[in-house]
Amino acid sequence: MVAFAGVTDAKHTPRFAQVIGAGLIGGSIGAGLRAGGWHVTMCDVDDRRTARAVEIGSADRAGRDANAEIVFVAVPPSSVPDVALDALEAHPTSVVTDVASVKRVIVDKVASPRFIGGHPMAGSEQEGVDGSDADMFVGATWVLTPGPATDALAFAAVRTTIGSLGASVVELDPWRHDQLVAMVSHVPHLTAATLMNLAASSADEHSTLLRLAAGGFRDMTRIAAGGSAIWPDICVENQEAILQVIDRLRSSLGRVRDLVAAGDRPGLVEILESAREARVNLPGRVVQSETLVELRVVVSDRPGVLQEVTTLLGEMGVNIWDLEIAHSSEGDRGVLVMVIDSLTLDPVRRALTSRGFQCSYRQVGS
Repeated sequence: MVAFAGVTDAKHTPRFAQVIGAGLIGGSIGAGLRAGGWHVTMCDVDDRRTARAVEIGSADRAGRDANAEIVFVAVPPSSVPDVALDALEAHPTSVVTDVASVKRVIVDKVASPRFIGGHPMAGSEQEGVDGSDADMFVGATWVLTPGPATDALAFAAVRTTIGSLGASVVELDPWRHDQLVAMVSHVPHLTAATLMNLAASSADEHSTLLRLAAGGFRDMTRIAAGGSAIWPDICVENQEAILQVIDRLRSSLGRVRDLVAAGDRPGLVEILESAREARVNLPGRVVQSETLVELRVVVSDRPGVLQEVTTLLGEMGVNIWDLEIAHSSEGDRGVLVMVIDSLTLDPVRRALTSRGFQCSYRQVGS
């Protein structure tokens, strides 16, 4: 077993971390670590991005830190193996992890006891280090994919550090990770981009189409607004799993097409109801509470209504663990879906009802 700095450090001993890659995720990791008392050094192929990270507080300084006990590699997937191997050589006593959304190829290439593949299931529509958020990983799932060579102490060090960022760690086999992420992340992004391009291709009707775009269309295509630079890497590195899911999606759409063509009302209802039930029970961000409720508040489509509700709960000292807006496909109403602690449910409902809001609730997972 290899000994790693930081695993048995005293409570007040300074902790040192290295982040390679001054982007949205790297910057957020740096900001989160600094909020927890770590000293963060950051580097990037573009010195301007690193300088900006220091300027906005995502890092303490630019450059390399030979004393870092943990190194986060936050670069595009195709670059991770080389960068991780260089980091292992430059930091002979450090643990090294990455954040790429493809894992099997990387874990196979970086077969070191001190390397643990990782993938935080978090992000935003923001791009670059300026979108950094120290709380980005609070309540999020962070997958770790140890390989056959992974040292148990190295894994524990990475897991503990990630836990300090507020994330919930899930351990998966690298290949299983890639299969699952193809389903829940990679193919959905490609589907959203395809649908958006299909709508945009109707040039003569484009302006009218945008005016008619309801909440469902906007919600489904929202992820198509994200940065595109990383996706060719993802599609190449996770090609097999992505193709399998696309084939399954094509087959499923074919069955839906047949039902529509046949006017099969019961068949369509069965599919739609099954999807609705699955979506309703889809878990939100992971929290360390077993007493959560989903509060649904009917809201009118007017400026300031979201702020009115969330400010009210903030003034009451109520934490909103998760939040979603379910738009109505017609009319001027929607539903604000919030996950809160059940102990706060009654006073929140009374406060909202007294202000004219209609509320309903259910236990999370029920």
